[in-house]
Amino acid sequence: MFGYGSLMWRPGFDHEETRRARLFGYHRALCVRSFVHRGTPERPGLVLGLDRGGSCHGVAFRIKPENRDVVTAYLRERELVTQVYLETLRTIRLDTGHHVRAMTYVVDRAHHQYAGGLTADDALLRVRGARGQSGPNEEYVFNTVTHLNTLGIRDPHLEAILHRIRAENRP
Repeated sequence: MFGYGSLMWRPGFDHEETRRARLFGYHRALCVRSFVHRGTPERPGLVLGLDRGGSCHGVAFRIKPENRDVVTAYLRERELVTQVYLETLRTIRLDTGHHVRAMTYVVDRAHHQYAGGLTADDALLRVRGARGQSGPNEEYVFNTVTHLNTLGIRDPHLEAILHRIRAENRP
């Protein structure tokens, strides 16, 4: 399994090993209007999706074969709640240099929740104050950037949004 957002810091499933990995052809973007986990239909937040173009550094989870069905069912319930993601198998490159196939979720650009191409200002307006079943949207951005930093992964777009959130919350 390839994780690039909250799956990195809150996978919620048993796994044997995690490794840094890179997916080519997609990049991490705050491009999904969240109506459940980090927002509501009345006040959508934004969560990450894998959008076309570029590449994305994230985490590969190795799952025991006997746990595959349970983990897949869990991930489908978690990630496909509104069908904004497409479950796909993609080749990723592990930090060892090996290439493996991994299940991941890419954004469906035709879905009504797709919000691609937002500027940092637009994203900040949608993130600020949004809250869903999994908590505040600002917390989601903070946790993702914090975890990326612990892995040595930079995401300038997310970091800029977090910097502005922090600046606005200073007395």
